Order: sequence, then C-alpha cells, then structure tokens
Amino acid sequence: MEARRSMELYASISAIFLLFLTGDVHSFYLPGVAPQDFQKGDLLSVKVNKLTSTKTQLPYSYYSLPYCRPKTIVDSRENLGEVLRGDRIENSPYVFKMREPQMCNILCHQTLDAKTAKQFKEKIEDEYRVNMILDNLPLVVPIPRLDQESPPVYQLGFYVGLKGQYAGSKDEKFFIHNHLVFTVKYHRDLQTDAARIVGFEVKPFSVKHEYEGKWNEKTRLSTCDPHSKRTVSNSNTPQEVAEKQEIVFTYDVEFQESDVKWASRWDTYLLMNDDQIHWFSIVNSLMIVLFLSGMVAMIMLRTLYRDISKYNELETQEEAQEETGWKLVHGDVFRPPNNSDLLCVYAGTGVQFFGMILVTMIFAILGFLSPSNRGGLMTAMLLLWVFMGLFAGYSSARLYKMFKGTEWKKIALRTAFMFPATVFGIFFVLNAIIWGQKSSGAVPFGTMFALVFLWFGISLPLVFVGSYVGFRKPAMEDPVKTNKIPRQIPEQAWYMNPIFSVLIGGILPFGAVFIELFFILTSIWLNQFYYIFGFLFIVFIILIVTCAEITIVLCYFQLCSEDYLWWWRSYLTSGSSALYLFLYAAFYFFTKLDITKPVSGMLYFGYMLIGSYAFFVLTGAIGFYSCFWFTRLIYSSVKID
Repeated sequence: MEARRSMELYASISAIFLLFLTGDVHSFYLPGVAPQDFQKGDLLSVKVNKLTSTKTQLPYSYYSLPYCRPKTIVDSRENLGEVLRGDRIENSPYVFKMREPQMCNILCHQTLDAKTAKQFKEKIEDEYRVNMILDNLPLVVPIPRLDQESPPVYQLGFYVGLKGQYAGSKDEKFFIHNHLVFTVKYHRDLQTDAARIVGFEVKPFSVKHEYEGKWNEKTRLSTCDPHSKRTVSNSNTPQEVAEKQEIVFTYDVEFQESDVKWASRWDTYLLMNDDQIHWFSIVNSLMIVLFLSGMVAMIMLRTLYRDISKYNELETQEEAQEETGWKLVHGDVFRPPNNSDLLCVYAGTGVQFFGMILVTMIFAILGFLSPSNRGGLMTAMLLLWVFMGLFAGYSSARLYKMFKGTEWKKIALRTAFMFPATVFGIFFVLNAIIWGQKSSGAVPFGTMFALVFLWFGISLPLVFVGSYVGFRKPAMEDPVKTNKIPRQIPEQAWYMNPIFSVLIGGILPFGAVFIELFFILTSIWLNQFYYIFGFLFIVFIILIVTCAEITIVLCYFQLCSEDYLWWWRSYLTSGSSALYLFLYAAFYFFTKLDITKPVSGMLYFGYMLIGSYAFFVLTGAIGFYSCFWFTRLIYSSVKID
C-alpha cells in the first residue's frame, strides 16, 4: 500500500510539471470543486477518514479500531498535503441510496475480547472523533446553541464514545456510539429532478441492542425495528465497552431537501461569528502602523530634507550634534559585517519565504485553496517553496558579491541547505516519534522520498540557477567609500544596548499579528477550518510595514549614536518577533489545549519551533532589506567631502 501511495505521489509531481509545461490547456477545474448530480436511487459512496483527537494530536486510521469493515478496503488517492496531514481516506461498509431513507440498517455484530475492548476504551479516554466524507463534504455533528434562534455550531466528526456512570454507581464506565442517524441534505433541480448534496450530518447514539435467539444474518432487533417503526432516539440504555460484550452497529439514513445551493454548501462549515474580533485586530494593528509611519516620516523629513540640504544652517549647536551623528559614520556604515556569508544565506532564505507566502496568500484569496480541496494549502506551500529557491539563490548571491565574495557555489549550497536541513532534521525526529506511536500521521517512506526529491531534484538546482544569475550581475556599488581603518564606536546609552533594542524591536511586529495568530493556532490544533485569508492578507501587509518601519526607526537611532554595526542588528530586530511568537505558543498550549501526553507535547512544541524559525527568517529578511534600502538612500543623498 505504501509503495502504491509513493507511486501516486510521483505521478502527482509529474502531473504538476506537465501542467507547467503544457500551454494549450482549454479547460480546468479544481479537484473536489466539480459538482456531481445524483438521480433518485443512485449509490452514494461514504468514505471514512482518520480518527482525530485534540487531546493527543495523533491521528489514526479508521480501521485501526475494530469497526465493521467492507469486504475489501480500498485506499483513496491522497495528495502530498493530505499525506502530511495524516489523512487516510478509505471506503466504508455504509450503503446510501440517493433520496431513499433507511431505518435500522444493521452493519455488523461483534463480540469484544480484552484487546478490542482496550482499544476502544483508549480512544474514548483520549476523546477521539470519527471523520467521514460524502461527496467531498466532511461529516459534522450539529450542536444546538443556548440561543434557539441562532444556527447550530458544527463539530467535525463524532466521538467514538463517552465516559459515564450508571445511576447509583460511582464506577466510571465506557460507552460506544454504535447507532448513527445520518442526515443527507440535498438541493434538487426542479427541471431535471437531479439532486446535489449540500450537507452531511450525524447524530450518534449509544444503545444496547436486544434480539431474540442466537445471532444470524436475518436476526431482527427488538430495540430498533423498521417494521414496527421502532427507532433509536436517545442513549438511555447505552452500550458498554467491556470484554465479552456484544455490540451491534446500526445506522439510519434520512434525506432532507435544502434551499442551500451547491456553490454555498461550505458556508455552514466556515460560518464566522467572530469577524468583529478580526476587525478589532486590524484596527489595533493599523494604530501601530500609523504611529510608526509618523515616526518614519518625521525621520525622513529631518534627515533627508533638513539635514542633507541645509545642515550648514542649523540653529543651535546641540541640534547640529544630533543631526550629524549618523553622517559621521559614513566611512564605516557599509563595512561588511562579521559572518557576512551567513547573513547572505538568511537574507536569501527570507526572500524565498516571502515569495512563498505572498503567492500562497494570493491563491487563497482567489479561492484556489478552499477547504474542499483537502491538503491543497500544504501542497501549494511546499511546491511554491521549492520554486522560490530561484529567488533565494539570486538574492543571496547578489548580497554575497556586494561583500566582495568570490565563491558563489559555496553560498548557493549553504542557501539550499541551511534552513531546509534544520527543518527536515526536526521533522524527521518528530516523524520517528509519531511512527513509534503507530499513528497514521507518520509520513510514509515513499512520501519522505518525494520530499527529498523536491528538495534535491528541484529546489537545489533552482537555487544554483538563481545564484549563477545573481553573481553574473555587476556588484552593487556602495553610495559612499569605506575607510580602511574601522572607526571606534563610542560608549552607548543603556537603551541602545544591542540585546535590549533587538528585543524591543520584536514586540510591535508580534503585536500586529498576535490576534490573528490565535485563530491560526485554533484551526491547526483544535481541528477547525481556517478560511479568512482576506483578513490574513491585510494582517500580512501590516506585518510587512511594521517590520520595515520599526527596523528603520531603530536603525536610525543606532546610526545617530555613531554605532555603524547595523547589518545583523537590522535582521535580528524584526526577527526577534519569532521569540514572542514561540512564547505565545507556549502560553496557548497551557491555557487553551488539553494535551497531557508527553509525546503530544513534544509534537506541539516541535512544530511550533519550526513555525517560529520560519517566522524569524521571514520577518528578519523584511527588516534587513528595509534597513538596507534606508541606509543606501540617506547616504547616497548626502555630499561627503
């Protein structure tokens, strides 16, 4: 099965190449977005997906539990993003026929042994949910609100079971949801009588089914009988999970006509009741941006207008000293920094990240990465990261040549390896931990090979191509000449201490995004959909502006105090926001998540470490290039004797 999955991954990678190479494409649709019409009596394919838990964060395949199985289990084709998310989509024994209601269908009969009872108990203890799919719609459980008029809240998937006590007993028992009442909502075309599925809901019940005599295929249940119209409507006599207990799995199917059109069927899943919070977040961030923009405008006016044009006509001696502070270091400001090679690598990687996120965001806003296209977001980000290697190589080589570097191949190799190797190392360790837990979230060997192929087969050559092009271009000329002997840096005030100013610089960029960050973390770790890319794009623009402006402001103060070591500090100033992001992730872990297992905690902090590292590279590069542009601008405008 693993070999087949890896073959499919290679096929999908090849298909992506063909899509890029083929110019003459007349029509195209997004997977999972083409509507399907069903006539009355048509068979509906119900599929099962992974079991998920917000307590453990470890997904398992549906058939890892001893549920009823079809004669042959068929694995659905999964894209790269789905495999990385731990999705395992398989066929199920449930049989639905369009617009033909069913009552008390018996799925199978099982007698639990010690092993199977233990498996069910463990999953109920960890609050695992069963996920299913019908016509590409995930199964949801409607939960009514206290306010009866409001639409219900939808929970993705139903719980395997629940814990409880019998009346008058203090012993905690485990009960399984063995009777499911499915509701399939459809929108009917009045002219053709064809219908399209617009909703897939379930109400789970736990019921101890009763029957007479010995069990056989023709046995009729006395607790749930379509002939006597006896249905299950509550869990008053629940089915306990224990050794030697008999469990009969049953289901009902109801069909309900709906006014919701097929194009709007995802709206209920993506219903957003907290858009006011997002607007508050954006207004809050805009205040920060306006404050910083005011400071940058003031600095620009003072330095570029007064200082550069009229610095000889200053009114007081005190003002002259302040204004010419940054001008005094003109002979050292473009002196290459320590570890300039590493700075080139990180700047190039930041450009790669910036390109990936920008293009992903544009695709998402245009609706290409809708939740109906499962795994699409992750697949798109991976492929864009790989192709943006071209820009990473180009920008790192341009900077390297400006620092008078000659070995462009070495810098290209470091750019292609530095960030991906670190992330791949952490990912490999985390994957080994997941594999040790026998979870379906463990990436198979074939997928791992596909990732390595994307890295070495596509990303690495593209970084080299970009570096070659960048290094061939003439080196950027410094606006002022650099002195041979470095100038001594005077003693700095306490607030200009590098560590202090770097840590202060990261607060505002983090402040601009932290409210949106809450929703992103909730969607990742609490199994919710995130589809507010419009808000996210505005926040991303605000983040760029905030990173640029805070770095320029602090860089100006640094140069005014005659400290010319701005290269690394400009990168770290905005990049330090990643530290606050990681601290916020730790705060979120202890206040919002119910994770108790050490393995799950390691996974959470491992993935958040990767996320924070990526955020550091992105924000650091934005700050660095802003400061780079600012220093070149002010020193090119001043006349040096």
